[in-house]
Amino acid sequence: MPTNTSNPSKNNSLTPELNRPDRKTGGDSILGTLGTAKKVLSLKGGPLLDPGRKKLLAAFQKAANIHFRDQKLLNLAFMHRSLSNETGLRINNERLEFLGDAILGAVTATLLYGHLADKVEGELAKIKSVVVSEGILSNVARQLQIDNLLLLGKGEENSGGRQKDALLADALEALIGALYLDSGYKAAFNFVSLWMDQEIIRVRDNNYHQDYKSLLQELSQHLFHSYPSYHLIKRSGPDHARLFWIEVTVNGKTFGPGMGKNKKSAEQEAAKPAYEYFSAEKA
Repeated sequence: MPTNTSNPSKNNSLTPELNRPDRKTGGDSILGTLGTAKKVLSLKGGPLLDPGRKKLLAAFQKAANIHFRDQKLLNLAFMHRSLSNETGLRINNERLEFLGDAILGAVTATLLYGHLADKVEGELAKIKSVVVSEGILSNVARQLQIDNLLLLGKGEENSGGRQKDALLADALEALIGALYLDSGYKAAFNFVSLWMDQEIIRVRDNNYHQDYKSLLQELSQHLFHSYPSYHLIKRSGPDHARLFWIEVTVNGKTFGPGMGKNKKSAEQEAAKPAYEYFSAEKA
């Protein structure tokens, strides 16, 4: 595990986003911009850091097992560009997302290198591409309840943006970037490790593919507060070459059948179109 615990915020070349001078405003810091914008956001029903918002962020940090010294930086990680566009602000979470994507990639590569010593470079790259994919990152974001923390513009809110995989995955990456700036690489490493280790195991055990059964279960719980129901509808062949056909029902809608050489693989095949359907529906 990396042992660099230095805080990058002390390095002038990596000045935290909220303290970086805004050249377009003649050197005023973005902290000043946030202060000016607070009234604007309050009028639009989205105050930045009022007591209620601070309480929500505190509860999130406790549940996620992280701690931010700079609450404004944490809050910025959840600010979508739709809000900045509607309020005239020139800041959002996209720069943090860019940084977080790089940190996530480095940590995930380190975890894979350490845990899967028997895998060659090509296999490690394939696993990594799945582990950091939008579907898995948005699933982790939902587990963290990041959807409840997003700061969205009115248009994006009304179009269901709070449930979109892309927005959730981006916000998770922005959170990782913000944590790195606030507390250093070790804190970011520990956070990513806590939430991505289990995803690495799932992808590895599912032959380097997304675990659609787990993804569907999380999505079904989130959207409908219920679990998918799997039904074996057919099996055929001798014991050494048996095939299984399984359907899955989610919120009254049935998908499949999925076919596989065992029940687990057949369930995965049935879950895939169901997950893709409901992901597209909510988007």
